Amino acid sequence: MSETKMTAPPSTLKKIVEVPELFQDLIDKRGTKGRFVGAEEKDSPWVPFGENAAIKHLAFDVRQNIYSNILWMKGPGVVGTHKHRGYVVMMCLEGSVRYLEYPWVATPGSFIYEVPGEAHTLVTEHPDGVKLFGWMQGANEFYDENGKFVMTADVWWYMDHYESYCKEHNIPINEELYL
Repeated sequence: MSETKMTAPPSTLKKIVEVPELFQDLIDKRGTKGRFVGAEEKDSPWVPFGENAAIKHLAFDVRQNIYSNILWMKGPGVVGTHKHRGYVVMMCLEGSVRYLEYPWVATPGSFIYEVPGEAHTLVTEHPDGVKLFGWMQGANEFYDENGKFVMTADVWWYMDHYESYCKEHNIPINEELYL
């Protein structure tokens, strides 16, 4: 058996190519379209998240309890101890961050994957803080410094966080955020 290496398909034309699809009628009837969220404040504002942080919401999927955002800690600080009840996929975009419970430090380009049941405390000591892209599924339980449960944040909490801020500041709700 010969080994086949995948390469980018050859093309010199910038044109839309019609691709056959056996289930196009069903996709048109039952499927959903992809989404685009621009970088402007009108597309998704930075919503305060405590004293030193803000969240730019990117997506909400109530069917799967999925939410995506960029967390911006504006300087050195801590996001208190929390436990994930679903998975988390993150990418460090700017600055640096670590968890007190682990030996690594994430810098721009670092990939972080968290599994359900992990509890940790997010810390940035970088003078400019950190920006983290996150794609999260399931609830996050937050605890105080004594390990006492404080609150749960799930897709509904993040939607309310976004919508309440937009209403308060007369910013139109961006329907593209809702998958």
